Amino acid sequence: MAFKPKSLSVRVLDRPEANELARIDAFISASAEGTAFHRPAWVLSVSKACGHEWRYLLAEDGEGALQAILPLNLIHSPLFGRALVSSGFAVGGGILSEDHQAIQILADEAWAFAERHSFPTVELRGGPAPDEQWVKKDGVYAGFVTSLAEDDEKQLLAIPRKQRAEVRKGLKNELIVRVGSDTQDRADHYAVYAESVRNLGTPVFPKALFDEVLNGFGEDADILTVFSDGKPVASVLSLYHQQTVMPYWGGGTWDARRFRANDVMYYSLMNHARERGCHTFDFGRSKFGTGAFSFKKNWGFEPQPLSYATRTVEGEESRDVNPMSPKYKAKVALWQRLPLSVANRIGPMIAKGLG
Repeated sequence: MAFKPKSLSVRVLDRPEANELARIDAFISASAEGTAFHRPAWVLSVSKACGHEWRYLLAEDGEGALQAILPLNLIHSPLFGRALVSSGFAVGGGILSEDHQAIQILADEAWAFAERHSFPTVELRGGPAPDEQWVKKDGVYAGFVTSLAEDDEKQLLAIPRKQRAEVRKGLKNELIVRVGSDTQDRADHYAVYAESVRNLGTPVFPKALFDEVLNGFGEDADILTVFSDGKPVASVLSLYHQQTVMPYWGGGTWDARRFRANDVMYYSLMNHARERGCHTFDFGRSKFGTGAFSFKKNWGFEPQPLSYATRTVEGEESRDVNPMSPKYKAKVALWQRLPLSVANRIGPMIAKGLG
């Protein structure tokens, strides 16, 4: 029997209609490949905090049932250019579907939307790759995911010996761990995170981005902070999705290293997440060959290569917002020398254009 394509139609959602957003959330929850970055809570939070518009492309069958979704943030930046990104400020996203026909239809519609609105690039940060007109980027990033242990002691023993020794040293430093999402938790986290990224040579995101994500996700996001003598030295904002915890925005001050505060932070988060009912720990993505990549391997995580897809107008180069790019080397070195007050004042104006 000859193949007969399904009757599919595509709609563009550009308003936060409660019923539509609830349908999208239900579709994401029902999919094993759905992520926190597909969720309206993420897409709309990025828009509110950074001023970028959003869209959902929806593929529906003849009965109106969702077959595929594609969340998009419309990124505009005088420094980094324009792009349709799925999803903005995320390490994941892309087309969510198991239907090959629906996947290609949404990819085509995304590109048609980009052409109509003068976006030279579309970036799909995960999900299935469309046809050959899209460039796949493999072997650049890896994800790190593992199962959580049954209890605190087994969690500690699951960490490889050398890294476990670092955690044990940290646990002897009388550090205090606090979890929450109130005003003080947010202030402590932002102070630590801002110092951490300044030390790495990159501009900090607007505080509003963290606030909107926490507000949007509600109980599915929180902050874990490690204190030494009452001072926050390490902190991480985590997302919870389908019984998986992802420590997403985390960092430490200069003091964090000598106190092993980051080691205590991630170990404590594993235990906290298990108590919340999580079964899986998603350490996020890291670029091959980086210190972050090695750090995660030291915790016993096996890297899984990630695949991204981009499509760019012929004759133009795709955006480069990777701070490790050679062209940013001098700027990174300069940023690391900035006073923290200056970096925190001008950093958000730059970072909100990264997408």
